[in-house]
Formats: sequence, C-alpha cells, structure tokens
Amino acid sequence: MNYYLLFKSLHLISVISWMAGLLYLPRIFVYHSQNINEIKTSEIFKVMERKLYFYIMTPAMSLSWLFGLLLIHSVGFEQLGQTWMVLKIVFVLLLTLYHFYLGKILNQFNINQNKRSHKFYRYINEIPTILLILIVFVVIFKPL
Repeated sequence: MNYYLLFKSLHLISVISWMAGLLYLPRIFVYHSQNINEIKTSEIFKVMERKLYFYIMTPAMSLSWLFGLLLIHSVGFEQLGQTWMVLKIVFVLLLTLYHFYLGKILNQFNINQNKRSHKFYRYINEIPTILLILIVFVVIFKPL
C-alpha cells in the first residue's frame, strides 16, 4: 500500500472539512449577532456553533495536523527546510490560531458577552479564504 497517497488523501479530506467549518462558523456568528436579543433564536445559534466547533471543526483540524505530519514523515523531515514548506506551516499555524480565536468568540456568545457587530464577523470571515489561497499557491508552485 502506498502510505504517502493514503495520508495525502486523508489530509485533503480533513483540510476540506476544517475549512468548511472555518468559513461557516463566522457566518453563523453574523446571524447570531443580528439576533442576539431574541432568546430562543440565540439559543439555537449557540447549539449550532458549539456542535460545529467541537464535533466537526476541532476533530478536522486535529486530523489535518496528524495527516500533515504523517506526510512529512513519509517524505522525510528534510522537507521542513524548504522555504515553501516553512511558508505553508506558518500559514497553517495562522489558521490554527484563527480556529482557537473562533472558539474564544464562541465562548463569548455562549455566556452572552458578544461585543462585536455582524460587520466584524463578515470581515473576519475572509481570513481563512485568504490563508487557503496562499497555502494552495505555495504548495502547488513551491516558490523560492
């Protein structure tokens, strides 16, 4: 069995799942912040946010890291010295920090302490898209 291709496939599946959550959760925050005073609606959003974050996004992020590290292991750790790989890891670290920042926002909504407008969540919703574009171009073109 070709473990490299297996790990690569599982890595891509995990990344796609993680990205879906990173793009969708801030969108839920947009609607949640617009309906913050409607208690029943707000409680529904809290359940949606929590399930998305803990049951889909966090496992997908963990698996993305696991299969990414297994890929590096299968091709050799000397790949870590290449500039494109360093850039990719930096961008993935930024995505990971963004993931945990969304978790912090989720907790603020959960205790009814959201201080941000729906416009803020619309803006931060672009962060994972930009990082995804950078990661894809770095991996495909392997610059430098």
